[in-house]
Amino acid sequence: MLSFLKKLFGGGESNKLPEMLAQGALVLDVRTREEFKSGHAPGSQNVPLQELDRHLPKIVNQKKAVITCCRSGSRSGIAAQQLRAAGVQAVNGGPWQEVASAINQYKKASVAA
Repeated sequence: MLSFLKKLFGGGESNKLPEMLAQGALVLDVRTREEFKSGHAPGSQNVPLQELDRHLPKIVNQKKAVITCCRSGSRSGIAAQQLRAAGVQAVNGGPWQEVASAINQYKKASVAA
C-alpha cells in the first residue's frame, strides 16, 4: 500500500533533489502561509496548494524544474502531479525539513568543490 501511495504522489524522489538543485530548480512549499512562517527550506517560495492553479502560468513560464514540499509529503505530491499535468518537470520533495536538508547538503558540497 505504501509503495502505491508513493507512486501515486511521487514520494521517494529525494534522490533526484541534488541534481535538480544543481540545475536551478525552483522549490515550492505548498503549505499555508502560517505554516511557512513557522519554518521553511532556504530559498523556497510559498504557494499554498489551494492557490497553485492561479500561479501555474507564472511557474510554467519560468521553464524550471520544480521541487515541491509540505509538512508530510501529501500536499506536495498533489502539487507535483498538478505541475506535471501542466507540463512542468516536478518532483515531490516530501516534508520541507528533508528538502531543507538536501539544500544544505547541496550548498556544502558546492562550497567544497
